Amino acid sequence: MRRFYVALAELTWGAIAALSFGHLAVSWLLLAIVGESDFVSRPVDFVYYYIVTATTVGYGDLSPQTGAGRLVAAFFVLPGAIAIFTAVLGKLLAAVSNTWRGRMKGLGNFSDRADHDVVMGWQEATTRRLLGLIHRERRDGEAVTVLIAKDLEQNPAPENVDYVRVDRLADPAGLERAGAVNARSIIVRGVSDDETLAAALVASATCPRAHVVAYFDFESTASILRQQNSRIESVTSLSSELMVRAARDPGTSVVANLLLSAGKDDTAFSVRVPEGAAAFPYEAALRLMRRRHAVTLVGMNRHGNVDLNCHEGTEIQSGDVLFYIADHRLDPGAIAWDAFAKESA
Repeated sequence: MRRFYVALAELTWGAIAALSFGHLAVSWLLLAIVGESDFVSRPVDFVYYYIVTATTVGYGDLSPQTGAGRLVAAFFVLPGAIAIFTAVLGKLLAAVSNTWRGRMKGLGNFSDRADHDVVMGWQEATTRRLLGLIHRERRDGEAVTVLIAKDLEQNPAPENVDYVRVDRLADPAGLERAGAVNARSIIVRGVSDDETLAAALVASATCPRAHVVAYFDFESTASILRQQNSRIESVTSLSSELMVRAARDPGTSVVANLLLSAGKDDTAFSVRVPEGAAAFPYEAALRLMRRRHAVTLVGMNRHGNVDLNCHEGTEIQSGDVLFYIADHRLDPGAIAWDAFAKESA
C-alpha cells in the first residue's frame, strides 16, 4: 500500500494504468447495475464509449438511455474518465518536455555518436568562436559537435552543438555520454592549465581513437604533457612569435591568419596517405597535387616529425600525413594515390 501511495503521489505510469483500469471496470459495473445493457453487454462498444467520453469528443452514437444511467455517466464516468485522460496527456507532454529540456540542460546521452568533434571546457567568447569555426568546417552529413562543460545551466550554442554537463572536466562518464570514444577529435581548454592537463590525460586514456588537442597558457605545462603523452597535441599561444616575425618580415601575420582560419581561401589542410598505397617521391606528389587538384603541397608529417621543406626525393609512405594549402578540404577518396607512384616510375 505504501508503494502504491508513492506511485499514486508521483503519478507514475503504473498508477495511471491501475486507475484507468479500475475506473473503467467500476463504470461498466455501475452502468450494468442500472440496466444500461444496450452497449454494456458489448465490450468493444463500451470501451469505445468510454474513450470517446474521456476525450470529450462525444459522438453521441452511444449513450445511456435510462435516467439512472445518465446520472452515473454525469457524476462518475465523465469526470473520472476526463481526469484520467488529462493525467495521461499531461504525463506525455511532461515526458516530451523533460526530454527536450534535459538535452538543453546537458543531461542528454550521445554515446552512439561517431566521427564527430568534442570540445571540453567553456570560456564564453573564446569557446563560442571555436565552436563557430568547427561548425563552418563541418561537412553535410557529419555528426554535430558535442560540448562538455561545467557550471552552464543550458546549452550555450544549441544551433551548433549538443551539450553534456559535468561536475568536473576530467570526468570519464561525461566523455562516455558525449560519445568521445568514437570521436574524431577532442579539443580541451579548461579554466586553468592544471584542469586542461587533467582533462587531456583522461580524454587520451579513455578515447584512444580520438586525436586530442589541448591548449595551455604556459609552455612549461605543455612541455610536461608532451613528455608524458606524445599522442596529445599540445598548443600554446604564438602571439609573441607572430609579432616578432611580422616585425622582421611584414605580412607574415596575414599569411599565418589565412593558413589557420577556417572558411577563408588559402587555408592549410592535411590528408593522410591511406594504408596500402604504394610509396612515391615527394616531388611527384608536389607536381600532381598542383596539376590535378589545384592545391599547393607544403610538407609532411611522419610519426610526429613535421617537415615543411621536404627534399624532392623524400619517399612518402602509407600512414604519412601531407599538408597542403587550398580553398577547401580535399576528399581523400578523390585523390589518385597510385598515380603518384606511376608518375615517378
